[in-house]
Amino acid sequence: MNEIRQKVEEINEAPDPLTVFSVIKDRPYSFFLDSACDSAKLGNFSFIGHSPFLVFRSKGKLITLEDDSGKKEIFRADPFATLKGLFDRYRTARPDGCEVPFTGGAVGYFSYDLKDLIEELPSSAEDDLGIPDCILGFYNKVIAYDNLKKRCFLASLAMADEDTEDLKEAVLSASPPVKIPMPCSHIRLESNFTKRAYMKAVQKAKEYIKKGDIYQVNLSQRFSTTSDVDTFALYCRLRQVSPAPFASYLNFGDVTVLSSSPERFIMKRKDYIETRPIKGTRPRGATIEEDRLFESQLRTSVKDAAEHIMIVDLERNDLGRICEYGTVRPTESMIIEKYANVFHLVSTVAGKLKAGIGPIECLKATFPGGSITGAPKMRSMAIIDELEPVKRAVYTGAIGYISLDGNMDTSIVIRTFLVKDGRIYFQVGGGIVADSDPEGEYEETLHKARGLMAALGVNAETPVMCKV
Repeated sequence: MNEIRQKVEEINEAPDPLTVFSVIKDRPYSFFLDSACDSAKLGNFSFIGHSPFLVFRSKGKLITLEDDSGKKEIFRADPFATLKGLFDRYRTARPDGCEVPFTGGAVGYFSYDLKDLIEELPSSAEDDLGIPDCILGFYNKVIAYDNLKKRCFLASLAMADEDTEDLKEAVLSASPPVKIPMPCSHIRLESNFTKRAYMKAVQKAKEYIKKGDIYQVNLSQRFSTTSDVDTFALYCRLRQVSPAPFASYLNFGDVTVLSSSPERFIMKRKDYIETRPIKGTRPRGATIEEDRLFESQLRTSVKDAAEHIMIVDLERNDLGRICEYGTVRPTESMIIEKYANVFHLVSTVAGKLKAGIGPIECLKATFPGGSITGAPKMRSMAIIDELEPVKRAVYTGAIGYISLDGNMDTSIVIRTFLVKDGRIYFQVGGGIVADSDPEGEYEETLHKARGLMAALGVNAETPVMCKV
């Protein structure tokens, strides 16, 4: 099969990526893979695009392919096998010396519920949102912005009827940076758990741990509210109050996703692969002294260290399925990372892929991430389905890109708004272990929700919650 050639050209004097995206945000399937902080380590590049030449949607095994002329093909098949076929069909040759990691390909989300097509698991939680399990746009034109060097590039694929002038013009004609809006007002949050019900679920999880079913499990609660707030304005507010290296905005028609995720799921560069699990959290303090105290507590916590090591071992096992023997290892171990609202305990696990392993094989072997399921993973996911009343949808799935030359970078979907039919949803959770305190675990979910609540204009200390 012939490979599609790529072209990368620099655009001089381009404005910042948020300004650029504000110009094209309302175009079909516009996306912004934003690196809102830490440009030196994790957030080197941001990517922007719109109007894909192909859109892939799946729900269970029902797949819809729609091209840029509006022609649709609907059929039943395994979504992972179908995606592998698409990446084989549109394979590209990477330009020599190109430093831009994503030059064209698929951008979108993989929902947590895709797990049901990888493993045979019980499924009793209600699918109340009914959104696709996966939406990916395939893009032949991408704006890439190097946040570290302040350089802008236009990458394109040598395909029929290609025209890059419209995107280049959008970059050069972008108006000054948008103003950050004030928070929304009169927001009333609802939760799918009462506090008492969440604590009861934590206690049930502890009983499973005591019986030896699992060592730990991630439990979450979902908040929602009705609001007519402009989603891009909300995203601007979110990236201001809770900047993150894997922030993103996906304008996918009837589904809009706004994320400020701090956690990398899978990054692949040729035969190198890495994952960066987060396990262990403390809130930021109101004073310097309190901040130092919380950081010290996380650094010296035996409970958090034990929980973290279990997840690192799980991730090493997942990568071991697709990596050469003896190459999987932690390259960073239990470092503290500071974010606007929390401290996180983070490790990096990396390995060398076996010959012939592509991005879809990487995704299928490791999905979903162990940090947001538990250990052992299979039993933990079954318990999550039992104890959480609704399916997770996008939450704890993955967002990112898969390049047509085989590179990929994806994040774990946490710290994320999902907007559908005029309603805003977000979900927060934490790892439950043998000595977890149910009320403390409930409070931790609120700490993790601080940035999201602040973006909505809700007082994170006294949120209004009622069971749906």
